[in-house]
Amino acid sequence: MSELIFQKQGYLKEFDCKIIEVNKEENAVILDKTAFYPGGGGQPCDVGLLKTSTNEYVIKKVKKKGKNIYHYIDAKLPNIDEDCIGKIDWDHRYKLMRTHTAMHILCGIVWRDYKAQVTGGNMEPLKGRMDFEFENLDKDLIKEIEEKVNKEVENKRNINVNILKREEAFQIPDLIRTKINLLPEGINEIRTIEIEGLDLQADGGTHVKNTGEVGKIKVVDYKSKGKINKRLYIELED
Repeated sequence: MSELIFQKQGYLKEFDCKIIEVNKEENAVILDKTAFYPGGGGQPCDVGLLKTSTNEYVIKKVKKKGKNIYHYIDAKLPNIDEDCIGKIDWDHRYKLMRTHTAMHILCGIVWRDYKAQVTGGNMEPLKGRMDFEFENLDKDLIKEIEEKVNKEVENKRNINVNILKREEAFQIPDLIRTKINLLPEGINEIRTIEIEGLDLQADGGTHVKNTGEVGKIKVVDYKSKGKINKRLYIELED
């Protein structure tokens, strides 16, 4: 298994690594450690470069398959045991970090003030959508939510990452905010993201260190997806 650097070092832009396996069918490599996020929980994967002493490879996609992280390239595969430098596309990554934290701010506000659970979500750089168990949602409530999430940006709350034993993690009330618990039974350690004083959730993605980094959040649209399922669309200022 690769060491998952992104779990604790979300701001790492470059890292030393070694190719420990190549997969010709997938045209992908597995590294001994990686800072590339493989996607999940609605957050897209990272992209970037992999540099060896003789070549530079474009990482066009990263995906977790079983216990391995596959880094897909558009070129002839390098050799096993070759030393490399991984380089994250930082503009793409940082926009996703800001967006993901914005989604957690939104989720934290909606849970704290309205006790509405999340039923789904997705994001791309600087925009995303999240579904909640709201029975009624109107323009006045949307405006109220938007004002509250931006207040939390202004509050510049610190964001902490922790990895807890499963038994310890599940003693935390309301750790799982999704309607369905998406954590497989076999996972023994749970990664948590805490926005101090606002939100604490199990989460595997990358985030900024402080809500102030997110920037202004706009709720640009909302839709009814069912009797008690409402969708909010957000965008961030670049």
